[in-house]
Amino acid sequence: MKLQPFKRSGTPSPDKRVVFGGGGAILGAAFLMANSSIGPGFLTQTTVFTQQLLAGMGFVILVSVLLDIGAQLNTWRILTISELRAQDLANRLLPGLGYFLAVLVIMGGFAFNIGNIAGCGLGMNVLTGMSFEKGAVISCVVALLLFWLSEIGKMLDGFTKTLGVVKILLTLFIAFSAHPPLGEALRQTIMPEKISTVAIVALVGGTVGGYITFSGAHRLLDAGIKGTAYIPQVNRSAMSGIVISSIMRYVLFLAALGVMVQGVVLDANNPPASVFRHAAGEIGFRIFGVVLWSAAISSVVGAAYTSVSFFKTFHPVFARYERLCISVFIILSTIIFVWIGKPKQLLIAAGVINGLILPVGLAIILIAAMNRKLMKDYRHPLWMQLAGWAVVVVMGYMGAKAIMSDLPALWK
Repeated sequence: MKLQPFKRSGTPSPDKRVVFGGGGAILGAAFLMANSSIGPGFLTQTTVFTQQLLAGMGFVILVSVLLDIGAQLNTWRILTISELRAQDLANRLLPGLGYFLAVLVIMGGFAFNIGNIAGCGLGMNVLTGMSFEKGAVISCVVALLLFWLSEIGKMLDGFTKTLGVVKILLTLFIAFSAHPPLGEALRQTIMPEKISTVAIVALVGGTVGGYITFSGAHRLLDAGIKGTAYIPQVNRSAMSGIVISSIMRYVLFLAALGVMVQGVVLDANNPPASVFRHAAGEIGFRIFGVVLWSAAISSVVGAAYTSVSFFKTFHPVFARYERLCISVFIILSTIIFVWIGKPKQLLIAAGVINGLILPVGLAIILIAAMNRKLMKDYRHPLWMQLAGWAVVVVMGYMGAKAIMSDLPALWK
């Protein structure tokens, strides 16, 4: 039986072809979530924190993975079992709450998409020498063609898998060329000499914050994968997404560590580019261009798709013209980047908004999970609830701190 997108499926027996072949929505959702998190900020963030913590960064990655699991397993399972997207579940829980959540996600996704477009422009500049603006416009056209020349679901699954593998393999080559101290890295992953709470929260926010929290789950719902019969597949998909992004993070950490223990001083304006260049010379710098562009364009696709999924259920016209809505989202992001150039204030605001979306969205979903009617008499495991609330408390505290420290900077 072939699963049809948008068709209400209840709790049918899982079709193995969905998992191991065919549309590949299970693995596609994992790669969509992972690629959405591996954007331009991911590369810089990992490099900068490795510069500060050296081998201790391995422990930060390990703790962030555990928090990611608490956020993603809860979100993906609750949404697919309820058979409702996050905004619809929130509106069923409390009328109007879903609109509030949708506004938060769309604002955060749009602001960060401007940064993703900027990353595309920088990647094209590294590869070809063209201006940032021209590279951004060309990348915008590429993203639009991806959505218009094929069925959205199949494109997302195939495109994100391909770029995900390319990014990991190229970065693995750089890590191998950098000759990192593997023994010390593994030791401090378990017993660190330095611990940074800020780094942990920043990594969690960058991996599963904002729209990224919901990207994979919404993709599964669009593919008709919903209901209790699919719990094992949903769990596997969520875990796969976290593992994929974590592998990329750890490989990049090893590459940066290998360069830094050699005493290399990184370029403050572009730390990850320095890592790639010092590890493998001019070839490494070109590889950085490929990795950066791949990371940026996949994040553009993920941000646009997920952001639009947050309002397409509010009125049939949005679902009917989904491609057009996604196209407008990408075009506007590109226009603003070309017009403003370096939207620092907007990106600061986006960081604050996305930092708050994870605890707010996860709290709403966890409360909804206790509503037997919404969950069709499904009982959510206590350990998952406790893990989810731990993430809400930690990220909520840091989000509140961000409002106090970052928002005033916007007006200086």
